[in-house]
Amino acid sequence: MTISLDWLPGAAFIYLLLFARIAAMLMLMPALGEQTIPVRMRLSFALAFTFVLYPLLSPDMPAMPADLGGMAGLLFHELAIGLMIGAIVRLTMMATQVAGSIIAFQTGLSGALAADPTQAGIQGAIFASFLSFLAIALIFATDLHHMALAAIYDSYMVFSPTDPIMFDDFSQLALSTVAKAFAIGVQMAAPFIVFGLVFNLGAGILARLMPQLQVYFVLMPANIIIGLFLFAVLLIMMMGWYLTAFEDHLAMWRG
Repeated sequence: MTISLDWLPGAAFIYLLLFARIAAMLMLMPALGEQTIPVRMRLSFALAFTFVLYPLLSPDMPAMPADLGGMAGLLFHELAIGLMIGAIVRLTMMATQVAGSIIAFQTGLSGALAADPTQAGIQGAIFASFLSFLAIALIFATDLHHMALAAIYDSYMVFSPTDPIMFDDFSQLALSTVAKAFAIGVQMAAPFIVFGLVFNLGAGILARLMPQLQVYFVLMPANIIIGLFLFAVLLIMMMGWYLTAFEDHLAMWRG
């Protein structure tokens, strides 16, 4: 009795093809692909998740080409799709950056900087760093990372490995995602924009009425205290708005 192992090269190629897209998406996906998570842990999770999806997706994958060029073409195709989808989903984190920067500017704390966990430790406004870190925590707390994993699986129903890459559509989607993330960030920080306008208008009128007094210097502590109070009161509303937008963006990739 002999056991044939002719199926091994084809199975290994399909697994590598699946891993190319899944790993690229996981490395860029918010919460699941943060730079604070060790690379080996992310790589191990990508290998394990590919192993889980292999029985479900392997029947729909193309057969292994006979030449090396065909194999490289399919691998590049899957890697490019994974990078583009992951990068577009990562752009949704810009909303917390925009909102945090606006809040920091309106409350007079734009000079207070902290390392941002979503930007590889780059210094950013302390409100932006806090909102980004809170967004990651809430994604795990509300199980939205499960929806992100489901979106990875459903992406094969939307973008087949045999279909050509739609670079024009991806570029337009990236532009619309940036615009939407900026709009969401402004909407999250809208109360602080109104507060800044009213506060600075009142301070300006007071400065005209009392030119001998350094009004902005005197009112700076009040600006910070009122801003922090508003931030504490409106935090739940802001993060609920962001999580809803993030969920809607993930639902777009589901077939």
